[in-house]
Amino acid sequence: MKKRSRPRGPPARALRPKPKPQPPSAKLAAAPMTTELTCYVHEGWEPRIAPASAKRAWMDETPDSYAYRCLPLSIANAHGWEVLSPCGFEARWNGGPNADDIEIRLDPGADPSHAPTSLFGSGAITFHVEGVFRTSAGWNLWVGGPPNGIKDGIAPLGELIETDWSPYTFTMNWRFTRPGVWIRFEENEPFCHFFPTPRGVLETTKPELRPMEDEPALFESYRGWSAARAAFQAWVRENNPTRPTDQWQKLYYRGLDPQGRPGPADHESKIRPPPFQQTGSRPVCPVTRAPAKAPDSTDTD
Repeated sequence: MKKRSRPRGPPARALRPKPKPQPPSAKLAAAPMTTELTCYVHEGWEPRIAPASAKRAWMDETPDSYAYRCLPLSIANAHGWEVLSPCGFEARWNGGPNADDIEIRLDPGADPSHAPTSLFGSGAITFHVEGVFRTSAGWNLWVGGPPNGIKDGIAPLGELIETDWSPYTFTMNWRFTRPGVWIRFEENEPFCHFFPTPRGVLETTKPELRPMEDEPALFESYRGWSAARAAFQAWVRENNPTRPTDQWQKLYYRGLDPQGRPGPADHESKIRPPPFQQTGSRPVCPVTRAPAKAPDSTDTD
């Protein structure tokens, strides 16, 4: 019987070519525009706002932190800013429709005036976001829970707010997914995630469904990628490589097409939203507001 030789390494990957120098005009055209995002704080308010983190506890716990190889997950995690809980607390819903059907227990020393409350009933907890946000004309604010953050027993509700004109505050709400379960938020755990988004984009979008073969270049590129991916996965199953760099192809992560050609110059493999800067006539945020490491899932039942 002929002995099959083992491959010495993974199927060849496309090398990343050196990007061509861009003319000054192209660099200027690619420069991002500045978008206004201001949080106006009334006296007595103490919002705790921080750039969103790309880290998630459940992603850290995957073997070799494997989940971070999915670039879209990491980018979504860090895509915006977070509002942090002003206190630690536990809460439980008994299943009833009324506001008093939710029990909230604050940690010792917590200030009830800044704490979450049961306001609307129907199993929802309400956080008051202490700030009036203002964005550039034509820009809304997308508001929801931390992307890819998982909490057992409760889920965040999403909102889209016209913050270029509204003088109103808004609330961030989480709804229990089942009764009888104690959930917990730590102090400085993110309860709200937000980022600006242009208004009117959906109405001007022209969605289509089209056979892939109608776009021959895309069709051939996809087929080449699909075959290369199948060959690579077969090699991984056969050889069980131990080095993490040999366990995935990284084309999308590096912003390369299947032939190794660079994609757009503004491909993002990491984003770092800038922190909110102190401006105006007085300090408006607490001195200590470093985010604590928050659990992704809590069930104290």
